[in-house]
Amino acid sequence: MDVIEILLTVSFWAAATRIATPLIFGTLGELICERAGVLNLGIEGIMTAGAMAGWMAVYQGADLWSGVLFAAAVGMIFGLIHGIFTVPLGLSQHVTGLGLTLLATSLAYFTYRMILPDVPSPPRIEPFQPFAIPLLSEIPFIGPALFKQTALTYLAFVSVVVVSLVLYKTPLGLALRAVGENPAAAEAQGIDVYVMRIGAVMVGSGFMAIGGAFLTMSAFNAFFFEMIAGRGWICIALVVFASWRPGKALLGAVLFGAFDAFQVRLQQALGGDVPYQIFLMLPYVFSILALIVMSRRAAYPKALMVPYRKGER
Repeated sequence: MDVIEILLTVSFWAAATRIATPLIFGTLGELICERAGVLNLGIEGIMTAGAMAGWMAVYQGADLWSGVLFAAAVGMIFGLIHGIFTVPLGLSQHVTGLGLTLLATSLAYFTYRMILPDVPSPPRIEPFQPFAIPLLSEIPFIGPALFKQTALTYLAFVSVVVVSLVLYKTPLGLALRAVGENPAAAEAQGIDVYVMRIGAVMVGSGFMAIGGAFLTMSAFNAFFFEMIAGRGWICIALVVFASWRPGKALLGAVLFGAFDAFQVRLQQALGGDVPYQIFLMLPYVFSILALIVMSRRAAYPKALMVPYRKGER
């Protein structure tokens, strides 16, 4: 199978969409945080905590959607912690975020071992099942690739539209962007910068946790250590690639998903002729190149990573 044949198969684009789904949630979450002026480097840990929390809730008897909500709630709690330390206290967003990643990841692993101390292999749950959307799934090529997915993938697409509308068509979105561009001017208009920023970090962290939950409740059916595998860091890069716009974030996530799906199929096609590490490296190399090209024209929020003190000018 040559490159063109790989790119023209429905299964390739269906796989790219599945791989992109957790990245869509994570990128949207990070985008919301950064639009409000807060860099959230805790994303890797929050996605890990969300993956474990959602899966564990279902394993303990909750239904799948309750598991998703529980994962989002856990993510929002970590977002609140990050928001308190970085917004009113004004601590370093880099250090706090990295510390949060270590905390959330360690708590997820610790909780797993405490609840399941003697389990030799991760227990399985019944995950979300793919289902076809009537009419749309019958569209040639596009239908089977995009509209025969699980419910969380459809939720990811809907979330992109909702976040875009909120950011650019509502007073709430205007206030959110204002505190990320010029918090002093926003405060002069009666906007509580602290509340807006902490709220944005909590909502964004909830999205990140749902991205992690997708892996344990839709892509797979169990929780494994290290299963996030750097997806959080990719999401941070995708925010820059997208110039902090939800629509371009969707494009970037699907593009990375396509790179990842492509390397798997290329590895199978070429067999053992090329070291497998080369194939594993390809999605990240392509992403770095795309990031370099796109970031040169990126317009970042002016108050990103800048601490704000009420009343200061």
